[in-house]
Amino acid sequence: MTRTLQAPVTVAFDYTRSVGPVLGRFFTGLRDRRLVGARLSDGRVVVPPPEFDPTTHAAVAEFVDLPDTGTVTSWTWVSEPVAGQPFDRPFAFALVTPDGADAPILHAVDVASADEMSTGMRVKVRWAEETQGHLTDIACWEPTSDAATGAAPETSVASDDPVTGIITPTSVDYTYAASPEESAFFRGLSEGRILGQRCPACGKVYVPPRSACPVDGVPTTEEVELPDIGTVTTFCIVNVPFLGQKITPPYVSAYILLDGADIALQHLILDIPADEVRMGLRVKAHWKPRDEWGTSIENISHFAPADEPDADYDTYKHHL
Repeated sequence: MTRTLQAPVTVAFDYTRSVGPVLGRFFTGLRDRRLVGARLSDGRVVVPPPEFDPTTHAAVAEFVDLPDTGTVTSWTWVSEPVAGQPFDRPFAFALVTPDGADAPILHAVDVASADEMSTGMRVKVRWAEETQGHLTDIACWEPTSDAATGAAPETSVASDDPVTGIITPTSVDYTYAASPEESAFFRGLSEGRILGQRCPACGKVYVPPRSACPVDGVPTTEEVELPDIGTVTTFCIVNVPFLGQKITPPYVSAYILLDGADIALQHLILDIPADEVRMGLRVKAHWKPRDEWGTSIENISHFAPADEPDADYDTYKHHL
C-alpha cells in the first residue's frame, strides 16, 4: 500500500479588536498595574467588569479599583505545558478571587510543585516587566503571606489615555494527513504532473482528487492526468493587505477549471493587470524552477494568460 503523506500545519494570525469603554477601562487598569472591577446592581464586585449587569441588563457604570492580592478558590495542576501557555515549566491554573471582589478570575499561579498549591492560599499579582494594556500584563499570581485585607474597593477614576484596542496572537498547530488519493496528487506535483480521479459512475473528474464522488457516492478509482491549462470561472481581486501577505495588492485569486476536469481549483492569476482578469480567460500554469519543487500545489507559482481566445461561457457555466 502506498504511504500517505502527512505534514505539520500552523494556522496563525493576530486577532485585533476594539475593546469599548468597559473592557477598555479594565485593560487600561492593567497597563497602569491596577485591577479594575465593577459593582453590580446586587452589590457584588466582579473582575473583569461586564459591559451589562446580568440582573438588570443595564450598562455597568460603577467601577472600582481592587488590590493586587487575592485567594485561590480552586485550581488544577499543569504538568506538561504547551506552546502559548504562561510558562514552559509545570504550573497551576487557578481561580483567584481578588480581595474586595465576589467572583474569581482565571490565571496562572507560579509555584514549583503541586504540593505548594491549596484552596484558600493567599496570592499576589506578579506584574509583567512592561505593561501594555493586555491580560498578559498579569504575568501570573504568586504565593504571598499577606493576610486578606478586607478593605473596601476604591472608586476607579477613568484614565485620560484609555486603551481602545488589543492585539492577541492566535495559532493552531495540527498535522494534516492526506488521503491516498490526495497523496497521489501531491506526489504527482513533485513530478510536474497534475493528477485527478474519475468517478466510474458519472465520469466526472475531480482535481484535487476525492476518495468518493459527491454526486454518486461511489469510490473514484481511475487516475487521470490533466493538462496545466484551463479557464478562469470565477475570481476575486484582493485589495486588502494583511500580515504575512507575499504579494502586494491588488492581485487575483481565481477558480481555474483545468481542461478535462469537472471541478475548479483555486490559484493565483499573475502576469496580467488585476482589472483585466475576466471569466473565461484561458490561463496556463507557471511552474517554479524544478529544484524548488516539493509535494505541494505551490510547485505552481501561479497561472498566467495563455495565448488563446477566451472560452465560451457555455463551456464552463455548469462549473461556477
